[in-house]
Amino acid sequence: MPARPLDFAAPSGTRIYAVGDVHGRADLLRRLRGMILADAAGAECARKLIVHVGDYIDRGAASREVVDILLDEPLPGFEAVNLKGNHEDFLLRFLDDHEAGPLWFMNGGAATLRSYGVRGSGEGDRDGWLRQVGEALRRSLPPRHLAFFRALTLCHREGDYLFVHAGIRPGVAIDRQRADDMLWIRDEFLRSDADHGLCVVHGHTIGRAVDFRPNRIGIDTGAFATDTLSCAVLEGRTRRLLQT
Repeated sequence: MPARPLDFAAPSGTRIYAVGDVHGRADLLRRLRGMILADAAGAECARKLIVHVGDYIDRGAASREVVDILLDEPLPGFEAVNLKGNHEDFLLRFLDDHEAGPLWFMNGGAATLRSYGVRGSGEGDRDGWLRQVGEALRRSLPPRHLAFFRALTLCHREGDYLFVHAGIRPGVAIDRQRADDMLWIRDEFLRSDADHGLCVVHGHTIGRAVDFRPNRIGIDTGAFATDTLSCAVLEGRTRRLLQT
């Protein structure tokens, strides 16, 4: 049987702030970070940790600014873990293979190109245009941003919680999970009531509200469209929310 929610606990002395998919909404990220700092101001815990579950870019208008915030404005007194989302994977794939471009552009990538000042001329054939856009992105992407994207990790464990972008494949050991599943999985994971041994905290699939289930917590509330960026606060065996 699936474990009951209160069977899961964060490490002793640690308060975790798990932030959902930002998708280019630097305004909401700044607002939520202010709420996190205010919430943590009176915390007696020895350790404060912020975990972002990926999808910093695309859809919203300020992808570049989101990355700048994460690089240049660390929360004082916090450890930070930044996970890789499928949209960061889109960008990296496009840089390696321009044929990945059209699918990325249709899924919000065009907004990221604009945020980095990338404009294609629109001249020439499809292949030539994609190469031109790829070259322009390589020139416009600051090296430290590229290093940030390449350094993102797929998952992170704290106590009884596993943080990952999309989810995991039920019935497969954590150390045998495939990267594609952790970045992209939906139905097989979302519909499963299996006991994963850990509570999986994830984004990727938008919900009207944060989705608390016996075996997982979905924290993507569609910030780019709803103006609601969500953060699950996990401490001991307690769970609560901060939202913009």
